[in-house]
Amino acid sequence: MKFCRFQPLEFPVQRLAAHGDREIHPRPRTGIIENDKIVELSVNLPEILGALAGGVNGKTGSFPFTGKKWAVAEVQFLPPVKPSKIVCVGRNYREHAKELGNEEPKEPLIFLKPPSAVIAPEEPIVLPPDSGRVDYEGELAAIIGRRCRNLGPGDNALSYIAGYTCLNDVTAREFQKRDAQWTRAKGFDTFCPLGPVLQTSIDLANTNVETFVNGISKQSGCTSEMMFPVDVIIRFVGQVMTLEPGDVIATGTPAGVGPLAPGDIVEVSVGGIGTLRNTVIGPAS
Repeated sequence: MKFCRFQPLEFPVQRLAAHGDREIHPRPRTGIIENDKIVELSVNLPEILGALAGGVNGKTGSFPFTGKKWAVAEVQFLPPVKPSKIVCVGRNYREHAKELGNEEPKEPLIFLKPPSAVIAPEEPIVLPPDSGRVDYEGELAAIIGRRCRNLGPGDNALSYIAGYTCLNDVTAREFQKRDAQWTRAKGFDTFCPLGPVLQTSIDLANTNVETFVNGISKQSGCTSEMMFPVDVIIRFVGQVMTLEPGDVIATGTPAGVGPLAPGDIVEVSVGGIGTLRNTVIGPAS
């Protein structure tokens, strides 16, 4: 089942006129995607993450509706969540570690991206001034549904996940090589495109992760190639920090990373979820 956060692209003229001179900021809405329609819910997505992690599947009647439906073409998708943190796993695909001349990690290699880096589908990735080469890194991301910390041997790590989405771990490669840690290289505003939907269930053993730039395939991998699968990652991270509902775990990128340039269109596709699409623009003048 696919959930989304969205805003309608347009508002009726009479509704706008009724507000006089006041500026209107439409509130984010939540919906379930059914074919090419979005069935609007009367609850916000953050409010139901715990229920999704608890195993609510396949029954749209489990949630209250507003009675409204929207065509997908009539809305702007928003990031599925507003995370308190984005925890990323580096070098989780062997071929990606090799292509950058790195050794395979012995345990999950984690780092953070700030929430301020998150942008929605179709929003532009802005290349920072003097950043040199900036790369795409398409990834599967897991979204935490309930608080997770220090899981025991009998705890099912996957039961803490509300769903999955696409993520682009945009990276200023030259800063990554120059700095002792990766905060600057990974943390620029717009360096974490996220979305377009939250899919409650995928085949973690056999899901394709692909990246396209201007329609040309650049990355293609499968979750079966991960050195550390999702449940191992969740356990490892939960021993370091408390994971809160809405937090995002980026699970690593396949081989094939490469540079972005102004005017590029980059798409991250994950099987069973969909495609995250963003344009690339140069630094603001």
